[in-house]
Amino acid sequence: MPSQFTVLSRICFIVAALCLSGSTCAADDLRAKIEEIIDGPAYKHAHWGILIVDSQTGEPLYERNSNRLFLPASTTKLYSCAAALAAFGPDYRFETPVYRRGEVRDGKLQGDLILVAQGDLTMGGRTKSDGEMAFKNHDHIYAGGTTEAELTDTDPLAGLKELARQVKAAGITSITGDVLIDDRLFERAQGSGSGPRLISPIIINDNIVDLVVTPAGEAGKPASVKMRPQTSTVHLDAWVETVSEGQKTEIQVKPASLHNIVVRGKIPVNSKRRLRIHDVPDPASFARGLFIEALKEAGVKVAASPLEQPSVELPDMESYAKLPRVATFTSPPFSEIIKVTLKVSHNLYASTLPLLLAVKQGKRTLAEGFRLQRKFLTDLGIDGNSMTFASGAGGANADAVTPQASVQLLRELSKRSDFKVFHAALPVLGVDGTLVDAVSADSPAKGKVQGKTGTLSWYDLLSERTLLTSKALAAVMTTAKGRPLTLAIYVNLVPLPKDVQTSREGKTIGQICEVIYQQAP
Repeated sequence: MPSQFTVLSRICFIVAALCLSGSTCAADDLRAKIEEIIDGPAYKHAHWGILIVDSQTGEPLYERNSNRLFLPASTTKLYSCAAALAAFGPDYRFETPVYRRGEVRDGKLQGDLILVAQGDLTMGGRTKSDGEMAFKNHDHIYAGGTTEAELTDTDPLAGLKELARQVKAAGITSITGDVLIDDRLFERAQGSGSGPRLISPIIINDNIVDLVVTPAGEAGKPASVKMRPQTSTVHLDAWVETVSEGQKTEIQVKPASLHNIVVRGKIPVNSKRRLRIHDVPDPASFARGLFIEALKEAGVKVAASPLEQPSVELPDMESYAKLPRVATFTSPPFSEIIKVTLKVSHNLYASTLPLLLAVKQGKRTLAEGFRLQRKFLTDLGIDGNSMTFASGAGGANADAVTPQASVQLLRELSKRSDFKVFHAALPVLGVDGTLVDAVSADSPAKGKVQGKTGTLSWYDLLSERTLLTSKALAAVMTTAKGRPLTLAIYVNLVPLPKDVQTSREGKTIGQICEVIYQQAP
């Protein structure tokens, strides 16, 4: 007769076996449901890379090609934002000073006023009354490629206006010399992705002129076309016809010269207003003209013309220590920059971060910034051969990562004291940012996934369709059973049928998230 101990041992063995069997079955179900999606006919020619692990233990729940390199698209921003946040800290604030070169007598500055750009990415243009930065889920930098783009309800010239107010308060009522923008903080470079690509230390309204097109009340009449910011330094030549309902919106923006924009096209009656953008070709000249206008609005007379090139040279950079400072604009904390960059996938901001990282360490070039970023990432323990970057935003030819690297990045960041800031900046599935439309409003996974998306595509002239080069998500989530997971999903090289948008794969990845949320053991 078996002893009580023997019977108890057998019961424990049976229970353990049943639990193991159940766990195995759940894992098999998860694998089957994921592969039913990714091995479907739409992805016959595509490449998938996926890794899903337990956030706490690192135990893998599902893997496919997790150590192979994939085009990361905008998940690249996770790497550049992480390195910049570590270097600056969440509470860092940019200070943009204005100096005078010359004496002030009876309110008259007999010399020049110089704004020295320090890399403030928004210059107050997104700051709300509570000090946080505003963003829209479909940001205006994407207005060239989406009909959903919106503007924030903030003043894009807030920083320049505040500086102008301080100049006036400092006792300067007129300027006989010039107004200058010093943009020598770092060497100019080209960014990647949609929106403006010229990386500059001075950024006003994301270095964009917004063009808001509103149809007239009846067909045949001209639509309204308005600029933001309103400025006399840019001449707008606009003729957009209001056409009958059912016709297609066609709006073209043609930059005629530095100070001239031509807008032509048509927009159906009763349709919603449409947003288009014009990238500023010379950010310093753009900022200079707007600053001169802000000074005049503040009651400061300025002899210099905003339409002409400056008549004097900038001083040596070392000389600012001896020049009187008459105004300073202070940005919101760096955590707000990270939030906007990740929530809306802001290409210009992310492209600038490696250069700001270089400046923080006394360097000036993009290459030096990436060397510092690589050191940060490898110090985290990420294999240097599992990532390759030439941009901070994603989209450069040399950008590639493995799913393993992205999962490891998020897991290592979760151990840092600033991860709470980083985590809060990530888009939330079905709620905000670039994940807002990935699942339906009643999705069981809504609000349970926070991560960075990525989209990169090119037009296929041969077949007159879109080649989705990359759709991606690197994220953290909590499953229906309360299990914390970290995941990376990449799909590369998907030839889309004609008239099919890249958002289809965004919803596919959203569907995979729903499967993981419900089926993960």
